[in-house]
Amino acid sequence: TGSEDAAAWQRRERSFPLSLLSGSASVTRFTVTEMPEEPDFDGLRFEPLLAAGERRESIGFLPFELDAPYRVGHDRFAFRVRIDTLRPDPTAVAERFKELVATELAASGLQYLGSRKRRELRELAAEELVHRTAPRAKVVEGCLDGRTLWLGTTAKAHLGTILLLLRQLGVAADFHAPWLAAGEDEPQHPFFEVREPGQSVWGCRFLRALVEEGEVLVEPLVGSVRLQTREAKVTLAGAVIPELLRFLDEGAEPLSARLVAGDHRFRLEASTFRVSSLSLETARHDHWTELFDERLEKIAALFELLDGKYRELRPRLAEDDGAAGGEAPQAEA
Repeated sequence: TGSEDAAAWQRRERSFPLSLLSGSASVTRFTVTEMPEEPDFDGLRFEPLLAAGERRESIGFLPFELDAPYRVGHDRFAFRVRIDTLRPDPTAVAERFKELVATELAASGLQYLGSRKRRELRELAAEELVHRTAPRAKVVEGCLDGRTLWLGTTAKAHLGTILLLLRQLGVAADFHAPWLAAGEDEPQHPFFEVREPGQSVWGCRFLRALVEEGEVLVEPLVGSVRLQTREAKVTLAGAVIPELLRFLDEGAEPLSARLVAGDHRFRLEASTFRVSSLSLETARHDHWTELFDERLEKIAALFELLDGKYRELRPRLAEDDGAAGGEAPQAEA
């Protein structure tokens, strides 16, 4: 709760899942373009929300372990971002608002209330309930590894928040995808729309070529695929391969798929080149930094594999786009 002391909330926040350190990983990769020699994470350290305070949100950095250093290697910093928000349940607010309106009407003898008074009562209902609401907490893990930034989430809202927070430390980073590294222009497309930074239909074309090439496999029995057709978004689950191939033949763009590549099982969010639900098998270690190093090495190896497959399949992507009437990818310098 907001009134817990520092030791209590520190003990509690250790129980949050750490997807870069344990369990399935969700990962977004960035290229660091600007960074101080030693980022001052403690300068923006997370502070808990107080029950009697006015703040409704608290965002800040924490180390992976209590009192552990942020620097975990020569050019590597491991950190977590905790985001606590106080928002009362909308249904409870609506019910309390109705009660306040009924009380006001009965006391005033009016038949209805004006918009200004109703707005005041709605704000009062939210204010009453917020003090009885525990903060909702989200912890996102991250690592500055040389000129690469790894964030343990694929959620757009959290990515934007963390990038802004890092910018306050002097760390600037751009989304990293192979089509961005190659400087490729976004082709015209009849129904796919780019809606966020780093997103591209090249990722969808890459996933299509990856599936058709066959070295990286779609999960055959418990598969999961999302596609964009001209009319709608389609989700396939189970033994998806026959239906997937039919949709691809009809010109649908694959948005994401659960894939198998050697020992890696993961979901590729194709248009943004983000990886989620990545299963990682690791050895036993005496210290968390050793486990972290092994998991990060496996995560980087998967992205390197995907980068290599993109370079290998680029000529095919160019041919496919040329057949569709778009512009071919530019050659790397």
